[in-house]
Amino acid sequence: MNAEQTMAAVRRSVTVNAPIERAFAVFTESFGTWWPADYHVNPNGYETAFIEPVVGGRWFERAPDGSEYDWGRVLAWDPPRRVVLTWQLNNEYVFEPDRSSEVEITFTSEEVGRTRVDLVHSKFEGLTGGDSVAAVVGGETGWGRLLPLFRAAAEAA
Repeated sequence: MNAEQTMAAVRRSVTVNAPIERAFAVFTESFGTWWPADYHVNPNGYETAFIEPVVGGRWFERAPDGSEYDWGRVLAWDPPRRVVLTWQLNNEYVFEPDRSSEVEITFTSEEVGRTRVDLVHSKFEGLTGGDSVAAVVGGETGWGRLLPLFRAAAEAA
């Protein structure tokens, strides 16, 4: 259930010294390599996280014991240019299967070997406590921390 959008979207961009194909692959296929282990919601801990490369695929984390915890779903998959995900974690980081916000990531080649990555996280009205989710993901401990971690991983790949 997504309500009419009334909250401002969170917008972040980063330029990566990597070709578009590598930037997209590191963001999606190697998601678990740059996502920080302290940003997990599975009560059994964190081993890695995944984005399944297909529309309808899962966005989820896995603990060392093999248990999994869903974060959302893939709404659009257009390598190497765009991926859109649902964020289905509420303000208490509990998965809400029938409620979501949206994360759209676009990849644009700028010059040889450089890619601009634009992230828009929106539709917070669709989540319980969406205003506090927006505040967290929009802050320096949210996407403000995560995109530089992604950039470092993409540049090192």
